[in-house]
Amino acid sequence: MSKVINVHEAKTHLSSLLERVRAGEEIILAKNGQPCARLVPLEKPKKRKLGAMKGLGKVDKAFFEPLPEEELRGWE
Repeated sequence: MSKVINVHEAKTHLSSLLERVRAGEEIILAKNGQPCARLVPLEKPKKRKLGAMKGLGKVDKAFFEPLPEEELRGWE
């Protein structure tokens, strides 16, 4: 369950609130008793597998040839 904290209290205890959020707790910030924001822990980034696209970065000699005039006019 989320705990509702007023902004004044949150400003006073921000460091301890952040530690609670890092531990997985969700905190609702309220202004004048009205909820207005939510502090939630960030998702941990997924590890990327190196070499997943191995072999897809190869180009042949045609890649370096000039574009046809028709194609070049389309870019002007």
